Amino acid sequence: MNVVIIGSGIAGITLAEEIRKLAPAQPVTLLTRETHGYYSRPMLSHGFSRDDVETKIILRPFDALRQHGIEVRDGVDVIAVDRQRRAVSFRCGSANEHLEYTRLVFATGSDALIPRPFQSQTALFCVLNSLDDLIALRRLRADVLAEHRIPHWAIIGGGLIGCELASDLTKSGDQVTLFHALPRLMERQLQQEDSAALAALLADSGVGLRLDSAVQGFERSGNGYAVRLETGEEGGFDGIVAACGFKPRVDLAREAGLSVGRGILVDNYLATADPAVFAIGDVAECADGRIYAYVLPIRSQALWLAKRLCGQSEGPWTPPLFRPKAKVHGFTAVHPYLF
Repeated sequence: MNVVIIGSGIAGITLAEEIRKLAPAQPVTLLTRETHGYYSRPMLSHGFSRDDVETKIILRPFDALRQHGIEVRDGVDVIAVDRQRRAVSFRCGSANEHLEYTRLVFATGSDALIPRPFQSQTALFCVLNSLDDLIALRRLRADVLAEHRIPHWAIIGGGLIGCELASDLTKSGDQVTLFHALPRLMERQLQQEDSAALAALLADSGVGLRLDSAVQGFERSGNGYAVRLETGEEGGFDGIVAACGFKPRVDLAREAGLSVGRGILVDNYLATADPAVFAIGDVAECADGRIYAYVLPIRSQALWLAKRLCGQSEGPWTPPLFRPKAKVHGFTAVHPYLF
């Protein structure tokens, strides 16, 4: 049996390593577009208050995985899945290659969600969804600091990532204005009282909050950028970061004829309608209709599926008890997080 995993985030790496532990002779191939190695995505939003983040964020180099018997093909783009032939096609440089599988696992993760009004203006803003994104933002910040100026950022979105990023940039000494279309922060994760406490904490730290402010678009303004609102423009920004949520990477699965909703639809055994194909992590829409986009349940899925693929698990996967937590400097929620 040849297990092929698409994706090198926490889902894909945990699955590959656990299969190698449970069945040392089991061939495992991991396909990824990443080149930096296996890194901690949760650390991305704390990538400015630490000077050593580019090295500390790397949890395992790909060569270390290879030394443990996991075949890693990095820097490749998977372009098609042929379920009849049970083969994956991918592009490596200018060449196309094919790899047959017995079991295929989508651990493709998610992209940053770009609202429709912003999709024609991608040159005017950044996202924070990968290590490459973080490196680009750190370079932009370094350029501003080299001019002996304090960087001023506009962050679009007051959800988990937007609030964490605003907190970290402010802790680093930057000026931040946070725009959120709704009247309270992290409304999907926090109860009203905790949202108010978070807003007060961010405001006290120096973050400019613009609640009930639906951003219409962006403009170049002098040497910087401006945010366009229904009430006018607010400018003077050195950079704009759109932190509007995440979008599971389902296109490859859809093109392969698999059923997708918000994510790839899987049953209680994390299997798609094709019994040879599975999905885990924040690309998987589970039988209860939820996407478990948090570290603990993603690791739980990967560990359970490894046992399943190695013939050591019989019952369905069940979500573990977990408590999401915002990594905002100095913030602790009083009430349980919503999910």
